[in-house]
Amino acid sequence: MMKAPILMVDDDEDDRMLTERAFSRVGLKCPLEFVEDGEEMLDYLLRRGRYADRAAVPLPSIILLDLNMPRCDGREALAALKQHPELRRIPVIVLTTSQRPTDVLVSYELGASTYIVKPFSLDGLINMARNLLLYWFELAAIPSEAT
Repeated sequence: MMKAPILMVDDDEDDRMLTERAFSRVGLKCPLEFVEDGEEMLDYLLRRGRYADRAAVPLPSIILLDLNMPRCDGREALAALKQHPELRRIPVIVLTTSQRPTDVLVSYELGASTYIVKPFSLDGLINMARNLLLYWFELAAIPSEAT
């Protein structure tokens, strides 16, 4: 598995904690980093403010992005990310509670790689984490920061 982190963008502390627990249970071998909204995600990716140290803040291999957050929501963050030449290749998995067809459509139109409705149980999150790791880290080829 890759050493580059997975970046989770979610304002809900419980969702972050449960997702971290699920990935831990399935043997995630890379760091799982957290930011609370789209604005902080862009600071992280563009290495601004407290994320300025490039050595301490490697670009993520994958981004797990919630849609409904304060300040800069997931749609705005995804649009900004996909317009940036050095960042747009990072796979973005929308991981949200929204089941609205318009959210699915808009997410893909903005460049999301996958859209997943958050499971509501720990067992569901564990199954999701297992499948994400299998697909994104064992089956799919994704670009590294060096490419």
